[in-house]
Amino acid sequence: MSQTLRALDLAQALIRCESVTPAEGGALGVLENALRDLGFECHRMTFSAEGTPDVENLYARHGTARPNFCFAGHTDVVPVGDRAAWTVDPFSATVKDGMLRGRGAADMKAAIACFVAAAARFIDRHGKDHGGSISLLITGDEEGPAINGTVKVLDWLKQRGEALDACVVGEPTNPEALGDMVKIGRRGSLNGTLTVVGTQGHTAYPHLADNPIPRLMKMLQAITETPMDQGNANFQPSTVEISSIDTGNEATNVIPGRVTAKFNIRFNDIHDSKGVKEWLRRRFDAIGGEYALDIFVSGESFLTPPGVFSDVISGAIRKVTGKVPELSTTGGTSDARFIKDHCPVAEFGLTSTTMHKVDEQVPVDDIAALTDIYEEILEMYFAQG
Repeated sequence: MSQTLRALDLAQALIRCESVTPAEGGALGVLENALRDLGFECHRMTFSAEGTPDVENLYARHGTARPNFCFAGHTDVVPVGDRAAWTVDPFSATVKDGMLRGRGAADMKAAIACFVAAAARFIDRHGKDHGGSISLLITGDEEGPAINGTVKVLDWLKQRGEALDACVVGEPTNPEALGDMVKIGRRGSLNGTLTVVGTQGHTAYPHLADNPIPRLMKMLQAITETPMDQGNANFQPSTVEISSIDTGNEATNVIPGRVTAKFNIRFNDIHDSKGVKEWLRRRFDAIGGEYALDIFVSGESFLTPPGVFSDVISGAIRKVTGKVPELSTTGGTSDARFIKDHCPVAEFGLTSTTMHKVDEQVPVDDIAALTDIYEEILEMYFAQG
């Protein structure tokens, strides 16, 4: 099968699986069958946690020696949204006008197919003894809470005494064209819910009430009026964005008893989440009054410093596309935030222009080129030992 495996065919088979997070939808089964035919040892595992859906995951490895080069990604996809707005069935994996269309084409089923096709060609060329191992870590939880996915597979590997030595995550990283950008880090993400408490009353008798809204506004101003930092050589400045303000008050003549705001902070590696929490408390305490602050940190900032690993990826991209990619830390979070605690990690996949959109699509030619890039990464990585 490895001689005839095409990334496009596998990408279409994966897209036709309706694996809207957290549903597996048959996608991991399709992938497992392809990998077993290539000689990979496959492990399917389901993880659970209270208050979250059970999630199926797949870890597959070809070889037992080190170094262990890992391709990581996810087969779960976001909902299709307004199905009537699509020009094709979102799970038909239609090829039209040189584009593969379907939910997950960009993010990131086609890249996973490229992983497998690249590994197949590499194994065909070198056989079993190719200087180490090739593995795939595939979750069904990246678009969801990210609790029962990659982080728990990594814990499972650690318990087995199995290590990763380098990892490429196939997230769509290119803003316009294949070869534009490699992600070598990400900002951290902190979600906050700030509730300011006052005393409800009549708007005509404000002296008998305590309106919490003005204090909330001062608190939000305290964290937004001055930038947290100016960024550094590898990261853009940290940002604070207010996403919601709500009193639950439907009346115009009632002073609310409480008001809640939600915000998100994307912080660079000048900070960690502990420091950001302390920064928030200092500013809120300075305003005074009763308030509650709930915080959820979905990831810390991290950086894989430019060096041998990024040189391998950039060199492979340059050889196939002729481009020298930008090494960037922009964008949101990905499962690389978990993998970075285990080995050097970088992200490179297809273009990001249509991910999560109606008519998500990628050029068929890019699928072929990305397969070539991934294969060249394997060649260069194992050649340099």
